[in-house]
Amino acid sequence: MSWGTELWDQFDNLEKHTQWGIDVLEKYIKFVKERTEIELSYAKQLRNLSKKYQPKKNSKEEEEYRYTSTRAFLATLNEMNDYAGQHEVISENMTSLITGELTRYVQELKQERKSHFHDGRKAQQHIETCWKQLEASKRRFERDCKEADRAQQYFEKMDADINVTKADVEKARQQAQLRHQMAEDSKAEYSSTLQKFNSEQHDHYYTHVPNIFQKIQEMEERRIVRIGESMKTFAEVDRKVIPIIGKCLDEITKAAESIDHKNDSQLVIEAFKSGFEPPGDVDFEDFTQPMKRTVSESSLSNSRGDGKSEPKFGGKSKGKLWPFIKKNKGAGPEDFSNLPPEQRRKKLQQKVDELNKDIQKEMDQRDALTKMKDVYIKNPQMGDAASVDHRLAELGQNIEKLRLEVQKFEGWLAEVEGRLPMRTEQARRQSGLYEAQNTSAVNSCAQDRESPDGSYTEEQSQETEMKVPATDFDDEFDDEEPLPTIGTCKALYTFEGQNEGTISVAEGEMLYVIEEDKGDGWTRIRRNEDEEGYVPTSYVEVYLDKNAKDVYKSLQKISE
Repeated sequence: MSWGTELWDQFDNLEKHTQWGIDVLEKYIKFVKERTEIELSYAKQLRNLSKKYQPKKNSKEEEEYRYTSTRAFLATLNEMNDYAGQHEVISENMTSLITGELTRYVQELKQERKSHFHDGRKAQQHIETCWKQLEASKRRFERDCKEADRAQQYFEKMDADINVTKADVEKARQQAQLRHQMAEDSKAEYSSTLQKFNSEQHDHYYTHVPNIFQKIQEMEERRIVRIGESMKTFAEVDRKVIPIIGKCLDEITKAAESIDHKNDSQLVIEAFKSGFEPPGDVDFEDFTQPMKRTVSESSLSNSRGDGKSEPKFGGKSKGKLWPFIKKNKGAGPEDFSNLPPEQRRKKLQQKVDELNKDIQKEMDQRDALTKMKDVYIKNPQMGDAASVDHRLAELGQNIEKLRLEVQKFEGWLAEVEGRLPMRTEQARRQSGLYEAQNTSAVNSCAQDRESPDGSYTEEQSQETEMKVPATDFDDEFDDEEPLPTIGTCKALYTFEGQNEGTISVAEGEMLYVIEEDKGDGWTRIRRNEDEEGYVPTSYVEVYLDKNAKDVYKSLQKISE
């Protein structure tokens, strides 16, 4: 099957067909180019999407990524970034292996096609020239034959006419012979030209045209093969990144499988656990039986074993549902005493760790400077050893200050850790052990004391827990006699008592102490008859009246 034999007379159609083939190739190049642009755009959008949902540095979002579910989401974002990179690889490979190669090939193809059809037109022009020569030789032979025939007829006419001279007859005969000779020469030339034309025509249709058309056919077939190979490359470029994309998807699946709901639930507990116990039952307030408490009872009602009577603030009793009171906003004290025990412990531990890291950094710098000083001492030309003494002294002072800070925070930490209730002990108490002892302890609510942030703390002191005879109405009425004063105190710092149960004090202010710190970090004070409440013990310097304190302790023993 050859175009040279089968399509010997379809030169123009072949020219149109090969041009169409080049147009198809250019169309495919344009298609691949647009595909690469789509891949790049898709990769860019994926990267922007991944970047958009990445956690901001030093933000609250960064803290949220300690949960397994959010860490899995972060892994998904990172894998999507790698996934986008594979689409960029697809674009790059298609551009270099398909678009670039085919563009160069199209230019070569156009040049080759132009050359082949130029040869075809040249061969066509040659055969047309040969045909014209044959036609001219034929017309000349035809004309000469007619001229010879007319000359012969004229001679015969002259020879038959008796009136014509012999000279005229001879002249007509010679003219007839000349014309016959010219006809014979034209015949010979025509015959030669015809043979030559037939030979050229045979070579044209059986040699030159087939060769040219064969080259055109081969060119077209190479074009078809090339576009097929490009289509395979198109698929292979995608196929090569499939394993990597599969790994990205596998990592996303692995991250999803690493999500531990139990662990996340535990992290929530660690993040928000206050260390407090839930508030006890609210006592029944019976307004049908008026009761008058004695001074001693009023004093005892503030002891740890009693449901403590609440200080009066505008005639309103303090609420019991402490966890739901709005917390104080703003900077807290240095010892984090405004936080619940568990959160305070975590903050103090974090502070201790930070200080230890700072100490280690300072010690590393000191060690480095010490070595430098030793080098300067051994090699004075390298530097002055005395130049680092000032810096070494500064580092020593910094380290000492940091160590004092660590001791201070470790002391607070030890204090907090000593107060945190043991879960097993608490469970034992809640199991009804005290009820089995038939002890009428009315301190179900006294275990909780309101802190300045509106939360409550559990009063687990190392002191002996005080128990008083059960009285249902001990803390129901606030119009009893005021509690006795057991000393005075001086406010070391300003405290804004913004929550119910606390009292605001100014630095340097002198106030009365009506209840000591029971180990929960709070001291109950009074400014006047109508203003009393709790302040952090660390905020005041207490001066207890020995006699009043002895009376207070006696009342405590009596209540036991």
